[in-house]
Amino acid sequence: MEETAKAILAKVPQPFNIADLMARHPVLYEESMNTVLQQEVILYNNLINMIHSSLNDLLKALKGLVVMSDALETMSIAVFNNTVPDMWANKAYPSLKPLGSWVADLLQRLEFINLWNMEGIPVVFWISGFFFPQAFITGALQNYARQTSISIDTIGFDYKVIPVTQELKVKPPAGCYISGFFVEGARWCHDTHVLTESRPKELFTDMPII
Repeated sequence: MEETAKAILAKVPQPFNIADLMARHPVLYEESMNTVLQQEVILYNNLINMIHSSLNDLLKALKGLVVMSDALETMSIAVFNNTVPDMWANKAYPSLKPLGSWVADLLQRLEFINLWNMEGIPVVFWISGFFFPQAFITGALQNYARQTSISIDTIGFDYKVIPVTQELKVKPPAGCYISGFFVEGARWCHDTHVLTESRPKELFTDMPII
């Protein structure tokens, strides 16, 4: 248990620097994605802080430096059983993954946010990496509404699946490129460009960029 706690503590990075991020991506009327990024970082920082503080307290409790509270004991049992502790789940996004896969997924999410912070708005958004994807969807609508001077209440989404052979290097003139969708009980046929029956023993399949 102690080794698992130390391993997770070593993998999960320190919280993002909010002041630095806001300087890189200030709130702008014409770019709602900056606001989305700031909101995402605040949510992820809350989770990171909870992970670091609780793991440090657990390690101290295992060494007898602090009292093993009921919350820490419950957390230690969860770590031992490879499940996500409740105190983390309460601060996190919905997930059914076991602890090992959950940590790996968290690291991927944090890498996505960090690349966005350091390199600017991505050409393709990994929607599975958002803590609160509804804010991203609203931000995309706001950007289009402000670009076209159309009320946001009167617009919606249209979708186009991008061929896998098309290389995406620049953002679309309107809307967003999105990856991270998957289909249950079907698959996308790259030849006919329609949904078709899934292959045997294939429950979930990845969708191309949309």
